[in-house]
Amino acid sequence: MTASGLRRSPLVWLAAAMLVLAVPTTALAVLDPVQITGTNGWVKPLKFELSIALYGVTLAWLITRLRRGQRLARALGAVAAALLAVEMVIIIGAAVLGTTSHFNVSTPAHAVAFAVMGVSIAVVWLITAVVGVLLWRSPSGDAAFDLSVRAGVVLSLAGMAVAFLMTSPTSAQLADFRGISGAHTVGAGDGGPGLPLLGWSTVAGDLRVPHFVGMHALQGLPLLVLALSLVARRWPAAATALTARTRLELVTLASVGWGAALGLLTWQALAGQSVTSPAGGVLVAGAATTALLVGAAVVVLLHAAHPTPAPPATPVTP
Repeated sequence: MTASGLRRSPLVWLAAAMLVLAVPTTALAVLDPVQITGTNGWVKPLKFELSIALYGVTLAWLITRLRRGQRLARALGAVAAALLAVEMVIIIGAAVLGTTSHFNVSTPAHAVAFAVMGVSIAVVWLITAVVGVLLWRSPSGDAAFDLSVRAGVVLSLAGMAVAFLMTSPTSAQLADFRGISGAHTVGAGDGGPGLPLLGWSTVAGDLRVPHFVGMHALQGLPLLVLALSLVARRWPAAATALTARTRLELVTLASVGWGAALGLLTWQALAGQSVTSPAGGVLVAGAATTALLVGAAVVVLLHAAHPTPAPPATPVTP
């Protein structure tokens, strides 16, 4: 797919539409006082618009990197774009009605809408997996970039899969059913105190945290490779240190760290701990993992800055 083909990609058009929609949605979030589950009703559509825009651009760009299977990937990308557009229509429609889109089965219409969203995101998950397999079989020749894409796809799929943990009804919902089946908060009801804009609970566990972190590994890890490449181009001294091996080692550590963060954040959420208040095993494991990864990164950078000189060649005697 050429640059002009990228511009014609339905995924890119979807991303552009999301960014355009984000402008009036932002205005509505400021001007419209409607509250849904304890927060402004237009914040959720805004977050989804930005997230889908990022996903669309990333997937479209990754499809251009394919050496084989690009036609299949383009077709799947068009399907993903259509399904995500349907999801946004439902989310925005729910905001207009002043109700929640996710977990809402209070009426037959709401139940159908939630089911459509569930099927749509499951198909998008499968499409991402298929494109990931195609990318795995299309190495670029840059080991660091290939690892960033492969790890990014795996972690993104894992992060998206966290959403399925939110779909089961809670014990409180089963005891007193009020048309809501499922929740993202663990240890409290949805809609309590949360971080600004993100809305992640500050008093209980929140599965949206690992969902977000894992899902966007697909952008974060390739961006790390791009950043390392830009640093190497801008500063000659850095270019000497940031060899292909060093970049691969750093991306390996970043991938391990991202995966560890996803696992720890999922553990923390399921334990009912707020992302702002880690405790117990989560805190100990997080601190130990951070120390090990930072230490390993320091060793890699020191070795890159001061490489071990090669031993002198032994003269060959006649």
